[in-house]
This record gives sequence, structure tokens and C-alpha cells, in this order.
Amino acid sequence: MKGGVNGVALAVFIFFFLAVTVMGFLAARWRKPDNEHSLDEWGLGGRSFGTWITWFLLGGDVYTAYTFVAVPAAIYAAGAAGFFAVPYTILVYPLIFTFLPRLWSVSHKHGYVTTADFVRGRFGSKGLSLAVAFTGILATMPYIALQLVGIQAVLDVLGIGGDGSTNWLVKDLPLLIAFGVLAAYTYSSGLRAPAMIAFVKDALIYIVIVVAIIYIPIKLGGFDAIFHKAGDAFAQTNPATGNPRGALTSGPDTQWTYATLALGSAMAMFMYPHSITATLSSRSRNVIRRSTTVMPLYTLMLGLLALLGFMAIAAGVKVKNGQLAIPQLFEDMFPDWFAGVAFAAIGIGALVPAAIMSIAAANLFTRNIYKDFLKPDATAAQEAKVSKLVSLVVKVGALVFVLTMDKTVAINFQLLGGIWILQTFPALVGGLFTRWFHRWALLAGWAVGMLYGTLAAYGVASPTQKHFGGSSKEIPGIGEIGYIGLTAFVLNVVVTVVLTVVLRALKAPDGIDETSPEDYTADAGEKGARRPSPPDTRLSPATG
Repeated sequence: MKGGVNGVALAVFIFFFLAVTVMGFLAARWRKPDNEHSLDEWGLGGRSFGTWITWFLLGGDVYTAYTFVAVPAAIYAAGAAGFFAVPYTILVYPLIFTFLPRLWSVSHKHGYVTTADFVRGRFGSKGLSLAVAFTGILATMPYIALQLVGIQAVLDVLGIGGDGSTNWLVKDLPLLIAFGVLAAYTYSSGLRAPAMIAFVKDALIYIVIVVAIIYIPIKLGGFDAIFHKAGDAFAQTNPATGNPRGALTSGPDTQWTYATLALGSAMAMFMYPHSITATLSSRSRNVIRRSTTVMPLYTLMLGLLALLGFMAIAAGVKVKNGQLAIPQLFEDMFPDWFAGVAFAAIGIGALVPAAIMSIAAANLFTRNIYKDFLKPDATAAQEAKVSKLVSLVVKVGALVFVLTMDKTVAINFQLLGGIWILQTFPALVGGLFTRWFHRWALLAGWAVGMLYGTLAAYGVASPTQKHFGGSSKEIPGIGEIGYIGLTAFVLNVVVTVVLTVVLRALKAPDGIDETSPEDYTADAGEKGARRPSPPDTRLSPATG
């Protein structure tokens, strides 16, 4: 481990950071519309992105700095269990191929900006829409915070700021600067900024992964030596638990946990607001289909990335915070200049999703809280202004989260975010295919899933935490350890189905569906011409 500030790596890191900062501000002029003061333009890039921009944008917000740091860190700490991220990203693309084009079509037809907009229009319920919006904002906040954790991990290894300093200004100033830059160009350029920067981010990540997967094994004696050393390390006893540290391959007693975590995570992945924001920014449903067919290229990258966890063990990396394992591996193994490139890839990999996430959360607040409940007659310009301001507030909240909370707590709150966001699946995906579910039943099922998921996760302890120590627990009535989010989802669906049957039998008043069957299959065409936003046909406050 190198000591002090790595000047060469820091210089390269700053160069790339400044380059993407300039790109972020210049993005405001990219495809600049005649009327830029609307949520469609600021929050969705004018709904005009083609296949490759959409592909980079989706990759930019799904494969984050947290993925870059945390997936191999999980393998570094526990072994094969961390590989669950690879099968779940294989499962997710066929899943989203079936429903994202339908969501795009109906959203384009009615001018929906958020998933809560769709739920409100489909079921005629402001209460259900509010629940979806609240869940999206709640689940996104710790996710944004973890992007800043990724930047902080890089700064710590670089020797500037981070946990190694006792002076709060020295410790936090670099992160505050990065936050300020992110906030400024997101406010100025909206979704166009991360869309433009995503090209640089993904190019750097692919370069770093290809080099790492070839260069580091050569230095460590090949993959046979890497797996042998990792296997020996995992066989050692963990003093905190008295059990082996981990496993090179998963055993029979962990397979149910592995499978449910992969399936539940796949179902939750595109429920997050930022994933939907990137989807709705594309110009046609065929763009969505083409983008999802090439998204598995990112899964290939993720599989290679996960192997870095084993390499960190074989290289003798010793860190107290597992999130520092991969940045430290890069500094130990790469020449200083290329370590700077790798750090830039992680840093920029945090900026892109953090920007999209803050925009998505702001859109939810503006459309489904501010417009629905506070100012129903808000103009397009007022919506855009409020969303810009809320995006700043969201980032400040995430920054406070990072600066005041223990990093392990933050990571487990992100796991809780996955449990929460999965509970919006019945309303969103179910609503895209059927109107049978009753709005009150969906709201009750959501409440049960949220309550069970939160309480169950609260009761999970770990060697370092009394509460929120993980996301897996024994499944009631089965006895196997499984993902809490999937168990909560099953309860959600059972309650929704049973209550729907009861409410239909009682002829409970149903909401007004403003959509029609043809809205889910229509395509805007491929010419890419910018169209004016459809009129807001949502229900008035009196009828919602």
C-alpha cells in the first residue's frame, strides 16, 4: 500500500474530472430546443435520444460507481455470494423487454414523466400515485448517497480527504467540491448532462476492465494462482462469527438465498425512478427494444469486474472498509498514471447515475406531489423550475447522509431501498398488462409489503450492526433463508389479489382509466422529430 498523496494519479483524475465538468455544462447547448423551460426538456432530454445514447444512458444509471466498487468488494469479503449480481443482470433484460416498450408507448401518448404519472392515469388514484412517488424518492436517496461514497473511496485511496484525516475541512472538502460541480451542471443541463458524460464514463470503465483482467493476473501469476490464494483466504475462520470467512463457490445451504436475491433484484432494478427516466427519454419503443438487446454487454463487463474481488485477495490488499478494496488494488497494481484513469472511471461512474437519480427523484416530487397536491395549475415552466430546485435538495440530503452516517449503515439502507422499490411492481408492471387489480387493493398490498419488508430488515443483525444488517431472512413457513424483498413482494401480491376479489364482489368504486389498449402498442416512429408534449389529461383534483 502506497502512502501519502499519489500526485500522478491525482493529476490524471483531476484532468478527467474537469473534462466531464466542461461536458456537463456544454450539454445545455446539445440539441437545445426552442422551448427549454419544461419538464420534458430538462428532465427527459426532450424524449429524443436514439439507440446508442439510450444504451449508454441506461448503462450509466444501472451500472454505477457502487456497482464498480461494491460488487467486487462483496466478493472480496464473502466470496461466491457476491456473484448474485451477475445472474440478476442476465434475468432482468428479458423481463424489461416485455414491459418497457409498453410503458414508453403509453407515457409518450399521455405525456407521463414518471411511473407515478402512469399509475395515476391507469387506476385513477392520487393516493396510489403518491405511494409510488414516495417509495421512489425514499429508495433513491440512499442510492444517490452511495454514489458519493464511491467518490469518497477514491479520494481516500488517492490520499486527499476521506476517513484518514481528522480535520473536517480537509476530510470533506474534496467531496464537497465534487458535489458542487455535480449539482451545478445538473441544474443547468438536466438529463442531457449525464447522457453526454455517459459516453466517457462507459469508455473508461471498459478500458479499465479490459486492462485489469489481463494485466493484473499476469502480475499475480495467472488465474489459477488467484483462485488458489482466494480459496485459502476464504477457508480461514472469521473471528467475528467463528465460521469460515467465505466460499469460493456457493454451497447447498446458500443457494436459496442466492436465487431469491438474484430474482428479487432483477425485478426491482427497473422499478427505480432513474431507470424509468432513462427509458422515457428515448424517441421510440423500438429504441427501447434495441437498447435492451445490447444491454447484456454490460453483464459481461460486470462478470469480469466481479473477478477483481478475488484479485484483491490474491494481491494481499488489506483494508478495514471493504469498499476501498478495489481502489486500493488499482493503486497497488497499476502504474500511477493508469491508476488515475481507473480512479477517474469510478469517479465519473458516480457522477452520471447520481445526476440521473436526482433528476428522477425531482420529477417524482414535481409531478406527483407539487402538481397533484400543492399547485394543480402549475405551468410547464414552473414544473421545470421546481424540479431543478428539488434536484439540488435531493443531492444535499444525500450529501448529509454520507457525511453523518456510518458507511456500512448507508450500504444496508440501499439494500432496504431495493426491498421498498420492489413493492411498486404490482401497480406498475401489473397495470401495464391488466386493469383487473383494484386501486384500493394495490394500495393495501403496497402497505403490507412495505411494512413487512422494513420490519423484517430491521430485525436482521450482523457482526457490525444490530439492525439493518442485511437483506436476507428466514422465509416464514418455509424455513429457508431468502431475500426479504421477494417475501414482501409475495405478501404484497397475495393481499392485492384477495382484496381485489373482495372489492370487485362488493362493487367498490373503481377509478377512471384514462388509457386505452392501443396506447400501449403505439410507436412515434424513427425520424426523431421533436414533438410538442401531449396535453396534461390527468384527472382533476376533484375527481382524483
